[in-house]
Amino acid sequence: MHIESRLTDEAVLSEIGDRLAALRLGRNLTQQELAQQAGVARDVIQRLEAGGSVTNANLIRVLRELDLLEPLDRLIPEPGPSPLAELRLRGRQRRRAAHPRGGATEPAAEPGPWRWGDEA
Repeated sequence: MHIESRLTDEAVLSEIGDRLAALRLGRNLTQQELAQQAGVARDVIQRLEAGGSVTNANLIRVLRELDLLEPLDRLIPEPGPSPLAELRLRGRQRRRAAHPRGGATEPAAEPGPWRWGDEA
């Protein structure tokens, strides 16, 4: 089953629990072994796999032990700068070159007659 927004909370928790149980069994770990390695009680593993509720800290410990903590970075990406922050950054960017220090600049040379540029 795919986890998607139309599912109930209970269905999502149940699917997560089923997936965690399958991963644990795929690594040939008992609930007790995973609990010990993650530093949680066995009933935490049982509740997780049954689709129950556990604390965030216990979930993180179990995910870390199953090498699933780094995918959370993709699941919940770091927010980028806000549009206001973007405008503030752009406001600080240089928009033109500064005049050289030490006095007036030389006047621009008089332009010559206009040409198309394809004359031979």
